[in-house]
Amino acid sequence: MTAPELRVDSERLQHDLDELSAIGRSERDHGIYRMALSEGDMAGRAWFRQRISDAGLELYVDGAANTHARLAWDGERPSVMTGSHLDSVPGAGHLDGALGVVVGLECLRRIQELQLPLRYPLEAVAFTDEEGRFGGMVGSQAISGRLTPETIFNARDLNGITLVDAMQACGYNANDALRARRTPESLHAFVELHIEQGPILDRSHTPIGVVDAIAGLFKWDVRLLGSANHAGTTPMTMRNDAFGGVAELSGEIPRILEEDGSPRSVATIGRVQLFPGAANVVPGKAEFSLEVRDTDPLMLERLAEAFRKAISAIARRRGLMFEFEVLSELTPVKCDPGIVGVIENVTRDLGINATVMASGAAHDTQMMAGLTRAGMLFVPSKDGRSHSPAEWTPWEDIETGANVLLNTLYRLAS
Repeated sequence: MTAPELRVDSERLQHDLDELSAIGRSERDHGIYRMALSEGDMAGRAWFRQRISDAGLELYVDGAANTHARLAWDGERPSVMTGSHLDSVPGAGHLDGALGVVVGLECLRRIQELQLPLRYPLEAVAFTDEEGRFGGMVGSQAISGRLTPETIFNARDLNGITLVDAMQACGYNANDALRARRTPESLHAFVELHIEQGPILDRSHTPIGVVDAIAGLFKWDVRLLGSANHAGTTPMTMRNDAFGGVAELSGEIPRILEEDGSPRSVATIGRVQLFPGAANVVPGKAEFSLEVRDTDPLMLERLAEAFRKAISAIARRRGLMFEFEVLSELTPVKCDPGIVGVIENVTRDLGINATVMASGAAHDTQMMAGLTRAGMLFVPSKDGRSHSPAEWTPWEDIETGANVLLNTLYRLAS
């Protein structure tokens, strides 16, 4: 039997996205301010709960404050879950995360309206704190069983506000997040729709990206220690210039990636601080961040060793001391080949051009893949812009992505 070609209610979906985009928007810079458990985030959650109720779907909020819409839920059969997040970085665009939540809700509404038979229940979820205000992806970590009492107690934001206090202020008990854990038997599959947040689809004029892997990373805080000295009286050949070491490493990045990485490897020095930081003083200390990403865990290990050797060699040549601290590590994730295949089949049946690609950014799918079969699809980001009020995706691409997700969910659930 041929699967039906389903279509979302385009006008209703556009209305919902427009309505949500007004919540937490600043008149000053037109950015979205819905940081996790902030006033804007709570308003977004209230909006989502109301839309779930308006649709006649079952509403469920778990211990981690993840908000679920449920269709045909009986608590016995494993569900097909979709979703993303409503929280944002400061000054964000209106689609990052929110697109996957709103489209997920629309998919459940359409399947309910069409009275389509389901073998498995459906869930559309808005995860708590994907953007990492409290250091992780709290909601999807909770569902996938990656939270502990210690991580909950120690989690705090850059202003020192603890996760415990922030949740309490919003009427939640942070320790209840441990009860949000789901068993593998309770889920049949998870699929997330998201904007790409990069330029690949936009530049290639491809409407759909089928994600086959999500990059992992390591992030270091590196310090090169030299000698501060007078900028006018110290000859160039007699300097132990810490910044010179940073500059040399920056120039070495393409070679290191080519020799020890893969086509999916990227490395970034995104922050540099020089000490003492005066125009007329040779920098005696340089402190900088190094973040490296790839979809292959063995490749990340090779790159970590290569960067250690490169920094050490640069330090020796320049008479510098070298030390570093590991700030974070995230393991790469492969998407489920079966779900990748279903998404590819849907795009083929709908006559939509698609490309298989990796995600360089972290997403809730990365956590969910440790619990159940997981997959992800992208729609283009104009000029690759994201985490910015300039974030934008043409409506026809949003509608295409929504229809692909709708058909994918139905095939998985039926």
